Amino acid sequence: MSGAAMSGEVLVEAKGIHTFYGASHVLHGVDFSVRRGETVGLMGRNGMGKSTLLRSILGLVRPREGRVTVKGRDMTRAAPHEIARAGIAYVPEGRGIFPNLSVRENLMMAARPGTDGRREWTFERVVETFPRLAERMSHGGGQLSGGEQQMLTIGRALMTNPDMLILDEATEGLAPLISREIWNIIRRIKEAGIATVIVDKNFNAVSGIADRAQILVKGATVYDGSSAELRSQPDLHAKYLGV
Repeated sequence: MSGAAMSGEVLVEAKGIHTFYGASHVLHGVDFSVRRGETVGLMGRNGMGKSTLLRSILGLVRPREGRVTVKGRDMTRAAPHEIARAGIAYVPEGRGIFPNLSVRENLMMAARPGTDGRREWTFERVVETFPRLAERMSHGGGQLSGGEQQMLTIGRALMTNPDMLILDEATEGLAPLISREIWNIIRRIKEAGIATVIVDKNFNAVSGIADRAQILVKGATVYDGSSAELRSQPDLHAKYLGV
């Protein structure tokens, strides 16, 4: 982990999270935190609670027990739009673009300064970061390829000038060439100092970019440590992440 990430402010902290879907107990006392500028890989096989943890943090589902804070402020019962306004941007699995709006409209509708008034991610900077989108400005969101839609969703999130970006299944279903392009963009976001949480099945890509990795198995944390250490223990990787 970089020195800045180790010493930085804790942006988001979830403590003792228990989340249920009906009678199904999905998360069992999970702790999770992200510091300013830190990149965290949230890992685990399908159905282990990764998306539920993200949704619990974002206010999309309500934990039955536990506490979520954003920059030290209790946001456990906050609405999703309040958490977004606190500087947390979300790129959901399935992308969630507006298919009837043009690329330009999808981007501009999200434009706002960051929580401290920052406007680093302007429309021009986002277009420069995603040159493919520059060629599609007048196209409707529904006319884009899957990879272009993913770029649009990430670009739209950046237009909010977030402190933290959450990417759920960042390259799911994308062709290898497009996936590489997305990973290059994620590296640029990391270099820009935005804290990032990444969920993706590509272990090598996630562990290669993340400062820290956390693995969930059946709704509980089984590993929370440096990505480099996880990469050096292939038996651990095989036990918890292997198919």
